[in-house]
Amino acid sequence: MIRPSVDLDKTTAPQPEPAEGNVAEQASSDIDDFIYLISHDVRASVRALLELPQWIAEDLEVAGIKVDGTLATSIELMNRHTGRLDRMLVDLLAFSRVGRLQATQELDLRAAVEEVLEEMRIPAGFHVRHDLAGLTVMIGNRDLPTLLSALISNGIKHHHADTGNITVSAQAKGDQVVIRVCDDGPGVEERFNKRIFAPMTTLRPRDEVEGSGMGLATVRKIATHYGGSARLLAAPHGKGTCVEVRLPAARQY
Repeated sequence: MIRPSVDLDKTTAPQPEPAEGNVAEQASSDIDDFIYLISHDVRASVRALLELPQWIAEDLEVAGIKVDGTLATSIELMNRHTGRLDRMLVDLLAFSRVGRLQATQELDLRAAVEEVLEEMRIPAGFHVRHDLAGLTVMIGNRDLPTLLSALISNGIKHHHADTGNITVSAQAKGDQVVIRVCDDGPGVEERFNKRIFAPMTTLRPRDEVEGSGMGLATVRKIATHYGGSARLLAAPHGKGTCVEVRLPAARQY
């Protein structure tokens, strides 16, 4: 069977930007450039690997070989692990792109949350409520959806039940807007409060909860890039997780 040629993604990766600022800033920029280039190039091969198990299964079926038992298990494992690697590369790309290739502008929080919720697949048992009317922030037009999506999906992904509630709220405080995303899940032990913002960090095995461990690391990087912050708060009512993010305010109505 003739296979279509694998898409090797002909998009040209951007060249490293000219040196700016102090040595620490340039070193950070160089690391982001390196992450971008590696993730971009490696993902082309990973996308090919994602197709191979399906091709193998199709060829076996055409040859009259039933795909079951240990063979089916092996193909499923290939799918799972290559899918996991692809998600990790996507999240690394998002991490490296913070603040880049986008316009910093005044964005409405409520509109941004509603757009994110339309694009996300919220499980049937979960409800996301938000109270953000009239608040705007100055941030990159791609970074805000990335931040909000990571916070909401984190509350769903790490929930201990098939049903749950996520609350997104915000209020103006001086020249900042304070966003809080809280859930009613199992919460995080206090000793892990700082660790959860580290890149490639998960508190549960990936066989239990799929994820790259980059979500909250990207949230903190976005917040600090725009002069804000991200931290874990004590959950209301003594249960669940509550993440607070501070971003520069634009204007209030």
